[in-house]
Amino acid sequence: MTTVRLTTLDALTAREIDAWHLFRDANPLLASPYFHPGFAHAVHASGREVRVAVACDETGQVTALLPCHRERALLRPVGWPAADFQGPVLAPGSHFPPLRLLTGGVRGFEFDHLLDGYPEFEPWVESRRPSPFIDTGGGLEGYLGRASRAGKDNMGQARRRTAKAERTYGDVRFAADSVDVTMLDRVIDLKRAQYAATGAADYFADPDRRDLVVRLLRTRGSAFQGMLSTLHAGPHLLAAHFGLRSGGVLHWWFPVYDPGFGHLAPGWMLLRELVSAAPSLGIERIDLGRGEDEYKRRAKTGEILVGQGLVTGNPVRRTARHARNAMIQAAKSSALGPGLRQMLRTFRAIGR
Repeated sequence: MTTVRLTTLDALTAREIDAWHLFRDANPLLASPYFHPGFAHAVHASGREVRVAVACDETGQVTALLPCHRERALLRPVGWPAADFQGPVLAPGSHFPPLRLLTGGVRGFEFDHLLDGYPEFEPWVESRRPSPFIDTGGGLEGYLGRASRAGKDNMGQARRRTAKAERTYGDVRFAADSVDVTMLDRVIDLKRAQYAATGAADYFADPDRRDLVVRLLRTRGSAFQGMLSTLHAGPHLLAAHFGLRSGGVLHWWFPVYDPGFGHLAPGWMLLRELVSAAPSLGIERIDLGRGEDEYKRRAKTGEILVGQGLVTGNPVRRTARHARNAMIQAAKSSALGPGLRQMLRTFRAIGR
């Protein structure tokens, strides 16, 4: 019989933290920095409380840990809404009972980037979407041997545009791992402008999230750290990226470019530099995160699937979510526009 208790991150024992590291190290599927306890600690320290569901077997041995946030009666994975990989950190051969999360007033556990490989969560998965990645083994030469024709073409164009930028604006300089907080502020400003221009929700509207990325930037060490990469031409910042790195995995998190240099496709120029530098940096994979953006489709060398859904014991709530999801799909695929969007806004609140 597996027991699950929900505790604060600060209350974990040294034995439980050791188990977290041990389980993660034993499972290559958990190589993403999102599964490293350093990510949960940084989120917690930035002002958003992290709780951890700790599962133990009948002998009292820890078998799984799942860091999360509690918002009223709902649990969500740590780092929500910007956690691109989610799921419990399991001991080899063990399982996690999702319904055991529904205790102490908790009525649901919502996830939107659940890794494949958790069969016990299968009844609660409502949909799956691809999360592409780039195998950077062998650097640029190795990548070109695995890339699609579109990926090869875009990398070739990036090489030519880099040469053009150097002729036009001055020396092109790439910094793989900058610790310049002022430059990070510039990245945040560009990202917020991008959100405003596209109508996307502004992740950095919450000041705690700026504090989070600054904390991550100041976290150093190959086991877990924030990683800021920049590309300049002369005095101009063309493109930059802030992500998370753990061991040989870099997670592509907040890429930006200056729209004034959009004609150069500087995001591809930056990505080319990162792929080229990957062997010297010890990076073997760049996870691009869930999404069907055109550049991800072109750049990827592979993809995995991540699931979206809600663990709940309430059949009425599940029915309501299915109705909401059907409405969302209809709104995306229909030209009826305004009427469906109004209905969609109404249904978004259901299941929260």
